Amino acid sequence: MFSKQKFAQRIFELRKQHKEKQGDLGEAIGIGRNAVSEIECGRKTTTAEKIAKICQHYHISADYLLGLSDDPRGGVERWTEKS
Repeated sequence: MFSKQKFAQRIFELRKQHKEKQGDLGEAIGIGRNAVSEIECGRKTTTAEKIAKICQHYHISADYLLGLSDDPRGGVERWTEKS
């Protein structure tokens, strides 16, 4: 089941693991720093489009980000684009 708090926590942890600031993540997915802060605090979520961009940015599965799986890489090979 989806948990807004787990979603918020995982975004925060991923951003920290990649040594990014909120503004860096916001720029990568097309939102402002304040919007990233609201998401990380669990006050807001975001669109499916932004979730997909976060997953691509960090090379993780949406199931992991949404708290539906504990496997961060499960299934990412299905959508990872070759640049």
